[in-house]
Amino acid sequence: MIDPQLLRAAPEVVEASQRARGADVGLVAKAAEADAARRDAIAEFERLRAEQNAFGKRVAVASREEKPALLAQVKDLAAAVKAAAERSSEAEAAAEQAVAAIPNVVLAGVPEGGEDDYVVLREVGTIPAFDFEPRDHLEIGELLGAIDMARGAKVSGTRFSYLRGVGARLELALMNLALDRALEAAFVPLITPTLVKPEIMRGTGFLDAHSDAVYKVESEDLYLTGTSEVALAGYHADEIIDLSDGPLRYAGWSTCYRLEAGSAGKDTRGIIRTRQFDKLEMFSYVDPADAEQEHARLLAMQERMMTDLGLAYRVIDTAAGDLGSSAARKFDVEAWIPTQGTYRELTSTSNCTTYQARRLAIRHRTESGRTAPVATLNGTLATTRWIAAILETHQRADGSVVVPEVLRPFLGGLDVLEPLG
Repeated sequence: MIDPQLLRAAPEVVEASQRARGADVGLVAKAAEADAARRDAIAEFERLRAEQNAFGKRVAVASREEKPALLAQVKDLAAAVKAAAERSSEAEAAAEQAVAAIPNVVLAGVPEGGEDDYVVLREVGTIPAFDFEPRDHLEIGELLGAIDMARGAKVSGTRFSYLRGVGARLELALMNLALDRALEAAFVPLITPTLVKPEIMRGTGFLDAHSDAVYKVESEDLYLTGTSEVALAGYHADEIIDLSDGPLRYAGWSTCYRLEAGSAGKDTRGIIRTRQFDKLEMFSYVDPADAEQEHARLLAMQERMMTDLGLAYRVIDTAAGDLGSSAARKFDVEAWIPTQGTYRELTSTSNCTTYQARRLAIRHRTESGRTAPVATLNGTLATTRWIAAILETHQRADGSVVVPEVLRPFLGGLDVLEPLG
């Protein structure tokens, strides 16, 4: 959740963030009132408890004649303390709920507005030109025997597929390349659980704006994750971590699941928008003072992958209204998809500042010796969707595909994917 100190000291900053997101500004005043009521209730409870303790000492030294009257007052005080404790707990819960309803405060410079109000920061690479009619990634995948959507639908329903033959090998090559890059950058690899408890899913913000995309296993009260970010954020929940030697960085490899609710008619062809996919996710726990620098570092790693795979791409600064509840800033990296004649998001990286850490109680010890929330950041380094851009960008007239040089060592030196028979 947001920093309550910011809510108290500078509510106008939180209100400005809400306006930039197109969110309810009135939530700020409600949260401030609930926070003030919580502090008043705690103060009243502590006052009565102190009075009770002092009165207990008086009873201990009272004469036999004084004690009966004093003990009656003790009962009254005990009842008042109990009632104050209940009011304090209720006020605490109400304040937590009110503050949790406010999404993360966006950083200075984030564009205002909704989905179409992003700012293009840069375009990199040469958009491919063909002297033949380019095929889309599904047609190429079928020629290569690499993608089987029909059997995916037969077995599991719409938006499921099989990657087979060179398709399966290409995904593993891509993921292993990303893993090698993560290892070079001192990320610790983790193969993460894909089922998590509600408090972990909620703590990362995925039961807020993203709840309609989440699979739930009702019988177990567990959720299937749409990104290993969730499990990576939960890894250090309720812990005080040591950042004295710098950030803790993890690379999570997992299968991911998304319902794709509300996406009817969008990217129904091929593997750009599917309900199951693999992903390698970077995740960093850092001192909040270093969060923006870490964000730039994650973005640079993503851009290097794009360049080395020979993909034309652009980087956009996502508008506030298109951010998830946890992100204070998000950069999307979009690759050019030739048959669509446009850039499509392949990856993103988000700075969640201390929002997730506050919800998950993840702290570090500062130079003063006190504990404080850490900042968390995430960014995807490879996922199944990337295959679509690779196949379309590097296709040839005969349906074959030139393998990007950086992937060849992971494919046994294979330099061209050839159509079957």
